[in-house]
Amino acid sequence: MPLELDPIGVIHTPFETLDGMPIQPAGARNVTGTIVLDSRYEEGLCDLDGFSHIILLYHLHQSRGFNLKVKPFLDKETRGLFSTRAPRRPNPIGLSVVRILGIDGCQVAIRGIDVLNRTPLLDIKPYVPVFDEKKEVRVGWLEAHQQEARVMKSDQRFIEK
Repeated sequence: MPLELDPIGVIHTPFETLDGMPIQPAGARNVTGTIVLDSRYEEGLCDLDGFSHIILLYHLHQSRGFNLKVKPFLDKETRGLFSTRAPRRPNPIGLSVVRILGIDGCQVAIRGIDVLNRTPLLDIKPYVPVFDEKKEVRVGWLEAHQQEARVMKSDQRFIEK
């Protein structure tokens, strides 16, 4: 059965290319952007201003193809795709948790965004620590590397060749 997703808006950021772009929101703490929602969905923003953070689900629109084994940004070893956040995936869907700076009509100003300019937005969900935060967490191979996400920048390794 075919699956069709219709973007609800577009995420605007300062990043026109992958080179030098943060690889995770942790590395984009001070990067601001704007969500421009299609006017059909403006009413859905009602009450969102009471939340400090939102979860963005988006289409990794420049991603083509995938490999089941990849060398992720934060490691020198090849890893299974699903143990990474590599952008080339069978279904190129990305996720970021960002801070809301303000809402004006169909526009949501955000901070902490790590995606390419003009990324199609699929959905917005409120970030709720009681729902989303987990206490006893293991991060596998990333244990020794997770703090590097604050400074690591994107490169060409996930461009289809």
